[in-house]
Amino acid sequence: MLVSEQPVATARRSATGLWLLVLAGVLWGTGGPTGSLLAHEAGLSPLAVAAYRLAAGGSLLIAVVCLTRQPLPRGRRAWARMVVNGLLAALFQACFFAAVSVTNVSLATLLTIGASPALVLSAEWISGRRRVGPLTLATLALAVSGLALLVGTPSGGRTAADTLAGAGLALLSAAGFATMTFIGTRPVAGLDDLAATGVSFAIGAAVLAPAAIVTSGMGFVPTPAALGLLLLLGTAPTAVAYALYFRGLRTTQAGTAALIALLEPLVATLLATLFLGDRLGVTGLVGAGLITTAIVLNTRGTQH
Repeated sequence: MLVSEQPVATARRSATGLWLLVLAGVLWGTGGPTGSLLAHEAGLSPLAVAAYRLAAGGSLLIAVVCLTRQPLPRGRRAWARMVVNGLLAALFQACFFAAVSVTNVSLATLLTIGASPALVLSAEWISGRRRVGPLTLATLALAVSGLALLVGTPSGGRTAADTLAGAGLALLSAAGFATMTFIGTRPVAGLDDLAATGVSFAIGAAVLAPAAIVTSGMGFVPTPAALGLLLLLGTAPTAVAYALYFRGLRTTQAGTAALIALLEPLVATLLATLFLGDRLGVTGLVGAGLITTAIVLNTRGTQH
């Protein structure tokens, strides 16, 4: 009886992990619009918003850990993982916003979010963790094509040097996220997701803050609206979303998780269309449909 129940329990854990990743992707999609509103309300640069985001999210998670009296992480391996995750979080946040500053949002999003699944799948294939077949490659191509249609083609007016620099920064950002996803599928014994994410984000914020101060400043006027937006940004798309993401990685392949992360630009675009006055044309709708199809095919293939 126990033997027959084991595959069922494994399938349930896998399905739960997929839904956690889907929820994380949806919550990430609220980060862009919320961050944009915060930047406008408080007069912050994108890099300062990223630093405040990690600081707020990390502080909230650490507070939860302390209030629930959960044990703090101990051991060399646990702290090594948290330091690495903190540095990677700072890397991909800083490089993404730097890519935006020298190119534009569409190109930075296309290369960062689009390259991440390809990098993760390549790492899984090289390390022998996963066999990358034609269906997986087709799903990836479908997802990236949908992303290109959703975010649009990059506008002109940029020099070749700016475009190359922005592309390099975006790919570096993608590498940071891909690395964090790849190593996240190998949990460290005794390292709780909430504590690990909270401490990692605190480290990431400590790394980003000096760069933000030097380049643009971090002056923050604590108006009720600004504080509310910062709390929202630190909670849903940061503390909750990343805690769910790392928990979902325990039972899901890294490449699958990276593809599900494409929900972020999809949800962000839909929210911007509904609440910020952006327009989503026929091309964008087709792109949204392709991304949705790719995610459904990806998750169905994982469950079977």
